[in-house]
Amino acid sequence: MSGKSADLRFMALAIELGKRILGQAAPNPAVGCVIVKDGIILGRGVTGKGGRPHAETGALKEAGEAAKGATAYVSLEPCAHEGQTGSCARALIDAGIARVAAPMEDPDPRVCGKGFLMLRAAGVGVTTGIMEKEAGRANEGFLKRVRYGRPMFTYKIATSLDGRIAAETGESRWISGEPARNHAHRLRATHDGIMIGIGVALADDPLLTCRLPGLEDATPVRIVVDRKLRLPVDCQLIRTATERTVWIITSSRHSADALAPYEKAGARIVPVPVNEQGHADPLVAARKLGELGLTRVLIEGGASLAAAFFRDDLIDRVEWITAPFVLGHKGRPAVEALAAMRLADYPRFCRLESRMLGEDRLEVYARSE
Repeated sequence: MSGKSADLRFMALAIELGKRILGQAAPNPAVGCVIVKDGIILGRGVTGKGGRPHAETGALKEAGEAAKGATAYVSLEPCAHEGQTGSCARALIDAGIARVAAPMEDPDPRVCGKGFLMLRAAGVGVTTGIMEKEAGRANEGFLKRVRYGRPMFTYKIATSLDGRIAAETGESRWISGEPARNHAHRLRATHDGIMIGIGVALADDPLLTCRLPGLEDATPVRIVVDRKLRLPVDCQLIRTATERTVWIITSSRHSADALAPYEKAGARIVPVPVNEQGHADPLVAARKLGELGLTRVLIEGGASLAAAFFRDDLIDRVEWITAPFVLGHKGRPAVEALAAMRLADYPRFCRLESRMLGEDRLEVYARSE
């Protein structure tokens, strides 16, 4: 195997390892590390839950003394700062690693090239740029939070062929089949937060948990956008707020007395101003979620909430499930009306994936750059 093909193979593995901890590592990046010598994998590591330990630590521990003279493939630049643990760059140097391959710099100001500089100063070979696009997409949420102060947002929706999320009567269970619903639960597990609008909360009284075997503990922060505080205190979300985290994004104008029942039940209030459209301002809400440490947020509805985030150009990824039937124009749309503008100015996306989930089709889109 040539050097280039080996680099691609092992970097792909490091990136895939990191993706396994998506939804569990915030506010840190989800990083994978593979230590290799003479084509043999000596150690693997991945960021721990909550961001500690770092991937390099686990890989070095598994490799032991054999790490001396090896190459470490890491899906993001090794950290250079001393935090709760020593820096990963220093750990790689002390272990005698001969070469480090990483796709890109870590934009965190505490790192941002300093890890590479430390390695090179110690005589460690450094190769960058391998699978940079793939690594950037895998850690898009972390990168968005560091660069722009907000998480990445994924809009997940299941519709009829004509883009309807419910019949005229409001009936929506179930538009998609069981394989598609299982996919939705796996998707929840890869995000730090799951967000719905008050309309969905009132109509469905959802729990918003991961209910696939083995993923029960991967339930993300549950978030309701409720400008007027209409969420019933006896709904499932509030009743379970002491067991699974619940945040309510609401108007900053409410009195302490109005907020008290929710806070007493264990929910966290995230106050934001109301914009000209009468919505809790999506841009401010996005930054607040970033400040609170979220890197990946899944928006599951409804149509008004989706439109607000599309209008402010905050949707980074779309997971669209289409069921093979038609509901007609009186069915409820997946996205409410956007502002009138030129066709070229509407949000655009490029398709990343298309596959079948039972009888339904999943299409995954990323924001067009």
